[in-house]
Amino acid sequence: ARAARAAQPRAVASQPRRAVASAAAKSILFDQESRTKLQAGIDKIADAVGVTLGPRGRNVVLEEKFGNPRVINDGVSIARAIDLADPVENAGAQLIREVAGRTNDSAGDGTTTASVLARSFVKLGLAAVASGANPVNIKRGIDKTAAALVKLLKERARPVDGTDDIRNVATISAGNDPYVGDLIAEAVEKVGTDGVLSIETGSTFETEVEVEEGMEIDRGYISPQFVTNNERLLTEFENCKILVTDEKISDIKQIVPILEEMNKINKQLLIIAEDVTDEALATLVVNKMRGVLNVCAIKAPGFGERRKALLQDIAIVTGAEYVAKDLGMSCEKATGDMLGDARKVTVANNTCMVIANAATKEEIQARVRQIKQELERTDSVYDTEKLSERIAKLAGGVAVIKVGAATETELEDRKLRIEDAKNATFSAVEEGITPGGGATMAHLARMVPDIKATLADEEERLGADIVMKGLIGPLTLIAENAGVEGAVVVDRVQEEDWEMGYNAMDDEYVNMLDAGVIDPAKVTRCALENASSIAGMVLTTQAVMCEDAPAAAAA
Repeated sequence: ARAARAAQPRAVASQPRRAVASAAAKSILFDQESRTKLQAGIDKIADAVGVTLGPRGRNVVLEEKFGNPRVINDGVSIARAIDLADPVENAGAQLIREVAGRTNDSAGDGTTTASVLARSFVKLGLAAVASGANPVNIKRGIDKTAAALVKLLKERARPVDGTDDIRNVATISAGNDPYVGDLIAEAVEKVGTDGVLSIETGSTFETEVEVEEGMEIDRGYISPQFVTNNERLLTEFENCKILVTDEKISDIKQIVPILEEMNKINKQLLIIAEDVTDEALATLVVNKMRGVLNVCAIKAPGFGERRKALLQDIAIVTGAEYVAKDLGMSCEKATGDMLGDARKVTVANNTCMVIANAATKEEIQARVRQIKQELERTDSVYDTEKLSERIAKLAGGVAVIKVGAATETELEDRKLRIEDAKNATFSAVEEGITPGGGATMAHLARMVPDIKATLADEEERLGADIVMKGLIGPLTLIAENAGVEGAVVVDRVQEEDWEMGYNAMDDEYVNMLDAGVIDPAKVTRCALENASSIAGMVLTTQAVMCEDAPAAAAA
C-alpha cells in the first residue's frame, strides 16, 4: 500500500507564470561600413525618384497590394512606397523619404529635386569624411553655406506678376503639361490668389473647374486618430453634418444627444468647438476606431471676439445655428436641426476645408455686405486687415477642379500632377519665382566661392565645396534625362547670366523667365534647407543599430 501511495503523483501547488520580455537581436555597424550602407540605400531611392526629374523625365510603376498598379511621376509618392530588404540600407532610404516628405509638407512640390540634392551632398560628404576630414566641421560648413545661399535666393526672387506667371509655374510643376497650367490659372483667376483650390475625382472624361461656396479654416484635427485617409493623413467626409459652438467640450454628456442622432441617421459629423478634451475626446476616438461613429473634431479658429465672428461666418457658410454660450445655448440642448451641412470636408493636421451646399449662397452674400459695413466704420489697421481676410474667405469660395480621365491609372497620375501644380502656384505667390529647370541652383553654385572666403576653418570650407558641387546635381540629371551630357550643360549655363538656363523640352539655352520655365523660390529654398539638414545628419553618423533581417536571423 505504501508503494502504491508512493507511485501516485503528488499534487503540486500551481506557480504563477512569469512574463518574459524578449527583444529581437540587433546588428550594430560602425564607421565607414555604416555610412557606406546608408549611402547604398540613399542611392537606390534617389535613382528611382530621379528618373522623373525634368520635362523629359519618365514615370514609375508602383505595385499595389489591392487594385491596379499606379503609374506616377510624383517624387514623394515614389519615395513613400519604397522599402528595402536590408535594414541599414532601408534606414538610408527613409532619410531621403523624410527629405521628400518635409519638402512636400512645406512647399508642396520639389520633392524629386530635394531627394537628388540630398544624395549629392551625402555622396560628396562621405568621400570627404573617408579621406580623414572631421564630419562635425563639414556639417557646420554645409549649414553656413546653405543659410547664406537661402538669403541670396530671397534677394533675387521676383514676385509673381499676373496670370501668365501662375500658368507657367503650374505648367512646369506638372511636368511641362500646358493643360494643367491652364486649369490652375483659370481656377486662381476665379477665386484669387487668397482663394482655396480643391481637387476631386470627376464623373466624366473631361477635367473642369467649378467655383462652389465654402471656406478654409486654419485649424486641423485635434487627434490624428480621426484620420480616414492614412496615406495622405487626411480626414475626408462627404455630405456630413457640422456642429459649430464656442463651448469647451470635456464631458461626453454634452454631446451624447447629437451623437445618438447622427448614429440613427448614419451621418458623418464634424465638431468645431473651443476645444475637445478629456473624456469627450477619448470617447470620440474610441467610437471612431471601432467604426461606431465617423466623427472628427477641430478647435475653433481665432481668439476672443474674433473667434466668435469667425464661428458665425462658418455657421452661415454651412447653414448651421451657432451654439453660443453668451446666448444661453449649450451642446446638450442642441438638436439635429441646428447642425450645418457640407458637401465635402477635408481636414489635415493644420487646415480644414469645407465645401458647402449651394443653398447658403444668399446668406453668405448678406454676411459679406455686413462685414463691408464694419470695414467702412473701422480705422484700425489690424481690424481692417482681419475684416478684409474674412471677406476674402467668404466671398472667394472654393475652386473645385474635377479631374477626369479615361482610366483609373491615368486619373491617379493626373490628380497628383494637378496637386503638385496647385501647391507650386501658392508657393510662388508666397515667396516669388526664380529661373527653373535646375538653373537657379547652378547659378547659386557660382556664388559659393564668395561665401567660402568668409569661412575661417579649412574643413568648413570643405563643406562649402560640397554644397557647390552638389548644387549642380539637379541640372545634370535633367539634362541626362533629356539625353544630353549633363556636365556640358552645367558649364554652359554657369557661364550665362542669372535668368539664363537650359530648356530641356526644346533642347536650347534661353532666358528662363521669358520662356516661362520658372520655379517657386520657396520650393528651391525648402529643397536646399532639407537636403543640407539630412546630409549633415548622415555625415555625423558613426554607428547604425537595426534589427537583423529575417533571413539573417533565421540563419
